Amino acid sequence: MGISDLIASFLQESLDESDGGVLEVQRSDLAQRFNCVPSQINYVMSTRFSPEHGYIVESRRGGNGYIRITRVRMDRQTLLMHVVNSVGGELDLASAKAILSNLTTSGALDKNVGETLLACMGDRALGAVPRQTRDTVRAEMMKQALIHQLG
Repeated sequence: MGISDLIASFLQESLDESDGGVLEVQRSDLAQRFNCVPSQINYVMSTRFSPEHGYIVESRRGGNGYIRITRVRMDRQTLLMHVVNSVGGELDLASAKAILSNLTTSGALDKNVGETLLACMGDRALGAVPRQTRDTVRAEMMKQALIHQLG
């Protein structure tokens, strides 16, 4: 079991024991506890406790900084719209893979649809698109595909 898995398990167990599905922790305390850099904590937050997984993460940096994880339940449409609104103007391939994986795992997208979208957004499919503009094209493709899934 890797460090990310250990951190995620610890946070999940703590969240399960918390009142009301809300957990507040210090980033520095977590990093110290698991003997890792704070960016490792950030990685776990962004990959394991994302809205696609049913969580909202609020963060405050600085001396008294904290991370607040709230478990939420979103319906499929709300989740897809949240992803559409959070994609931004560019989307690299690794992020597209993570988003589609999270959406299929959560059941918001059918596995075959997720795999098809990933194939369409891959560098091989976008080979005719200049490398410097692929992330922009990929972002628009993701947004349009997810909006289409809403209909």
